[in-house]
Amino acid sequence: MLSRFTLAACLFAAPAMAQLSPPPAPPEANTQAQPFLMAAGESDVYEITSSQIALTRSQNPAVKRYATELIGHHTMTTNNALKAAKAGGVTPPPPVLDASFRALISELQNAAPGDFDKLYIGQQIPAHQGALALQTAYSQGGDVASLRAAAKSALPYVKQHLVEAQTMQKKMMAM
Repeated sequence: MLSRFTLAACLFAAPAMAQLSPPPAPPEANTQAQPFLMAAGESDVYEITSSQIALTRSQNPAVKRYATELIGHHTMTTNNALKAAKAGGVTPPPPVLDASFRALISELQNAAPGDFDKLYIGQQIPAHQGALALQTAYSQGGDVASLRAAAKSALPYVKQHLVEAQTMQKKMMAM
């Protein structure tokens, strides 16, 4: 049973944990090359940009390690997707962050120093859940074989990032 103090602390803490979430990829991105490339590219640009911010804003070595890992892996998955698109005869659109992703970046840039790590890791979980759904769907039903292979090769990294973010979030919540 929660004490009144614990209940009040939870209620007052809840707004601080409220945050924006990345938008889901459009359904056609699950099977069509151009929408897939746009959604995957946007996801990678968000991951790289948010992680660059984390490198400058976080004071937590584990968060900085994670951010460095994300920058490297998402740069690699972007390059792999671009090569696969070229091999499949598809011209990839330049990835552009939509308003929802720009709002996530703004949220990170404006976060109070004491809230930054929780916010950054909190954003990474739904971002990687969305990326996992996109990469899985396209790897199974995409219309360009080389891009299906690239999506499949991205899956272990996305899964790893998701598990790491969930583990860090649990540790942060326990503090």
